[in-house]
Amino acid sequence: MPLAPRLGCLDLDTFFVSVERLLDPSLVGRPVIVGGRKGDRGVVTSCSYEVRPLGVHSGMSLVDAVRLAPDAIFVPTRRDTYGGHAARVKAIVERWCPVVRTASIDEFYLDFHGCDGLYATAGDVDGDATIERTVREMRDAIQVETGLPSSVGLGISRAIAKMASGRAKPAGVLMVRAGEEWRFVEGLPVRKLPGIGPVAEAELQRAGIATLGQLSAVPDGPSRVAGMASRLREALRPSGPLPEHDRPAFQEHDETTDGSLSNERTFFAALGDETTVLDALRSLVERVTWRLRRRSGEARTITLKLRYSDFSTITRGRTGPPTNGEDEVWRVARQLLLGSWSRRRRVRLLGVQLSNLVPAGTQLALFPPARPRAGSAIDAVRARFGYDAIRMGAVVAPREEPEAGPR
Repeated sequence: MPLAPRLGCLDLDTFFVSVERLLDPSLVGRPVIVGGRKGDRGVVTSCSYEVRPLGVHSGMSLVDAVRLAPDAIFVPTRRDTYGGHAARVKAIVERWCPVVRTASIDEFYLDFHGCDGLYATAGDVDGDATIERTVREMRDAIQVETGLPSSVGLGISRAIAKMASGRAKPAGVLMVRAGEEWRFVEGLPVRKLPGIGPVAEAELQRAGIATLGQLSAVPDGPSRVAGMASRLREALRPSGPLPEHDRPAFQEHDETTDGSLSNERTFFAALGDETTVLDALRSLVERVTWRLRRRSGEARTITLKLRYSDFSTITRGRTGPPTNGEDEVWRVARQLLLGSWSRRRRVRLLGVQLSNLVPAGTQLALFPPARPRAGSAIDAVRARFGYDAIRMGAVVAPREEPEAGPR
């Protein structure tokens, strides 16, 4: 009989706060909110456990956070700092686990299938005990070598592992053994199931469903509630192998019927951090504009596609002068995203479409750009050294006024 998979979800506890505390030890033990200073516009990137009982959470506006926790210490997000700390954590994890996949800057999925024989000692009662002990040693190594706390959940599926990592916080390890999945999820609130956000939670509550045990009793059917029940039952079954890549490769579409190019990315785990979402959007813009320049075209219409973790989808577009430059497309796409994205909801898919295409140079610019476009130089480098030889920088521009949209 084949062994059930042993999958892990490692979550770096209050990651941005933890890094800020490494950089400024005076913040340890004090209420901290990362995202900006008092009076800034924007959203909370991360917050310490000290302010969570006050109602502060990631994704809420800084204005609301100041109102709920006026005595907290507010610090701006250091966009170029956190990645190096996450990379050091991943390097440590790879010493212990043969298959590691990055889900977001502060979350990793691990596959320990077949590793119990590698790490077994005389004191382990079974293979699960071996893996649990090994993961505790790995977590301790992360804490000692990087100073960052982490929590790990283990189970037969990615969803179980993720829910277990949440229950293991702070700085704990929780294994849900094969066969114990139902007992683990039965009393959990419906919101704990990955993919159920506040909108889906409210819909379930209107139907009188508050726990995953109640949701599991909903029979199959065409309704959204039945679909969420089916997703729960799937979460209790063993998962297949982890994806080949940290994040799924770009999906690229060339539509000959309406003359458009688009790039989409579906995320292995839904994203909620604004910095991470904007970085993903930047990569999509970079890719699709490069493809358009290779076709010697320009686009009049830029469209953003945004899908939430509950699979609801919105699109927003804008038409203007034709362009194939990353900077112009990035500016528009960023505004469309910031004006459309409800920060309380996690992002499952992003897409950028360029349409209403014309040959490059069809329309002369009324006001030529102040500096030459970099596209041709970027393309020349890529032609010689490959696509990944040069990428758009994550330069933080002044925050533009977003398009009007739901908040």
